[in-house]
Amino acid sequence: MFAAASLVDVAERVSDAVEAEHPGLTVNLSLAGSSDLVSQVASGAPADVLVTADEATMARAVEAGAVEEPVVVAVNHPVLVVTSGNPARVTGLDGTLEDAVLVVCAPQVPCGTAATELAERAGAALAPASEELSVTDVLGKVASGQADAGIVYATDARRAGDAVELVPVPGTEEVTNRYPAAVVAGTDAPEAAREWLAVLTGETGREILVDAGFGRP
Repeated sequence: MFAAASLVDVAERVSDAVEAEHPGLTVNLSLAGSSDLVSQVASGAPADVLVTADEATMARAVEAGAVEEPVVVAVNHPVLVVTSGNPARVTGLDGTLEDAVLVVCAPQVPCGTAATELAERAGAALAPASEELSVTDVLGKVASGQADAGIVYATDARRAGDAVELVPVPGTEEVTNRYPAAVVAGTDAPEAAREWLAVLTGETGREILVDAGFGRP
């Protein structure tokens, strides 16, 4: 089961639910940046389900014939976070970032695309110290104090708890990432793959997604 890194808690809880309903079935998770996951699936990696953090990345898998018809399962949006206590005194996507260490996702990763769109809407020119390949790497650097600020998903900020603080940025909820999920074409476990997807899109999955802070499509 290949899923975008921002879905770590959701993927684990859905997998636990599937395993509970089907004793003897084991779900193995691979969590990474969506672009990397699509490249792996398109290259023939042994995956059964693919969930990405945006539709544009999933479209690459569709074009490669690597997945069946995707269905959007959740929505998310980017936010600006700072290390707990905000030692760099960042007030937004503004001049206070000039003296702060900012990290964002790389442009080819969905969270990087979202960060770029958010900055454009704010009329800001970002100068990140590093560009990471997954949103969990961005969050980790901010939470640990290696960076002063970062742009992550709202769900990641929620998951980090007191390790980070939100800095309000106008228009964040207008930048929306839609998460599609699909069964991998030619999977060796089609029944199990469809069952996992059914749990994700069913009542149990919806409750798990909402509890994690994701919006409904």
